[in-house]
Amino acid sequence: MNRPLPSDPVARATSDSTGSAPQGGFADLVPELGVSSIEASLPFWRDLLGFELAYDRPDARFAYLVRGRLQVMLCELNGRWETAEMQRPFGRGVNFQMVVDRIDPMLRALGDAKWPLYEQPNEAWYRVGDQEFGQREFLVQDPDGYLVRFVERLGTRTPS
Repeated sequence: MNRPLPSDPVARATSDSTGSAPQGGFADLVPELGVSSIEASLPFWRDLLGFELAYDRPDARFAYLVRGRLQVMLCELNGRWETAEMQRPFGRGVNFQMVVDRIDPMLRALGDAKWPLYEQPNEAWYRVGDQEFGQREFLVQDPDGYLVRFVERLGTRTPS
């Protein structure tokens, strides 16, 4: 059973921690996702998507995750930075594109867990100037409904 979250933001930020900063340093942009249950979110991000725990603050129900150059923070909702009432699906109107070397291992893990995909894997080519950039991609929602698009780059081509 969870202990109550510390109500003071400083107490949450300075609560006991395990782990360490990401090996390559902190990314310049790291989304922090407010989640309804850290216990439900961690297995999804860790076990199904292959993220590793860099560090956490268990009493604050906070986790900092990394997967290669990708970094994501998860924090159980605590009322501090919620600008409106949180209703599922969380993150309406945004999807987080994350580039990985290969999407197949993630697809296998999600399939084995019978986790539904929001959009099946497909090949997409996006026009950028006089080139097209290709990617194999799929979209999935986390336990709170955040929409995440995982991408495997395919290279570039000249538009036909």
